[in-house]
Amino acid sequence: MPRPGRDTVLGVVGLLAVVALVEILPRGGIVDDNFLPPADAMGDELIGLLGRESFWTALGQTLRGWAIGLAVSMAAGIVVGMLVGSSRVLRELTASTVEFLRPIPSVALIPLVVLIYGSRPQSALVLVVYAAFWQVLVQVLYGVADVDPVVRDTARSYRFSRWTVFRTVVWPTALPYVVTAFRLAAAVALILEITAELIIGVPGLGQRIGVAQSSGAVATTYALVVVVGLIGVLVNILARAAERRVLRWHPSVRRELT
Repeated sequence: MPRPGRDTVLGVVGLLAVVALVEILPRGGIVDDNFLPPADAMGDELIGLLGRESFWTALGQTLRGWAIGLAVSMAAGIVVGMLVGSSRVLRELTASTVEFLRPIPSVALIPLVVLIYGSRPQSALVLVVYAAFWQVLVQVLYGVADVDPVVRDTARSYRFSRWTVFRTVVWPTALPYVVTAFRLAAAVALILEITAELIIGVPGLGQRIGVAQSSGAVATTYALVVVVGLIGVLVNILARAAERRVLRWHPSVRRELT
């Protein structure tokens, strides 16, 4: 099993190689710097952004929209997934509906949400919730279906209440799936939040990327894209950390820590 320290070193080396390549290509005339500015120009612009209040306002708007959409998706996905997954009749009734709606891309809803909400944050919220909800729902359905029927029947034979069965049997089995759903939904929610800001014009970093691109501020555009990428990396790191903390009792996490 690769050592964490070795993985970190390799990751840093790979990042430095990409930065060096981005610096060399425009400097050597291989790529027009009107389309790909040198890495140091992006870095200077990024440092300049950190000193602007408007940047931090846009960052806060993006993170707020992402967090609200993710929270709504997780709550709705867990509740619906538990209810549907616990009933064979409901699973059969909703299976075709889920399989029909789940593949529809959220961007296909953009004309509808623009018609209803315009460029207000509600437009982004609808797209984020719609995309992330399915990630959570499907994982929770798998988690509930993974419950050992023998264990469930044993709990019922001891006349455990439904709440006790849920708390001691269903939830511990489904929790790893819920945590996986959180990690997937967090990434999807961020992607759709930025997409809504970029295409619809909802206030946030995506909107600022669109404005910078349309005004020909190439270095600013790339600097903002780098910020969005760093947010994505941070979201993944936090999700993995939450997974290790919540599932520290689970065999897979214990093996990883060992």
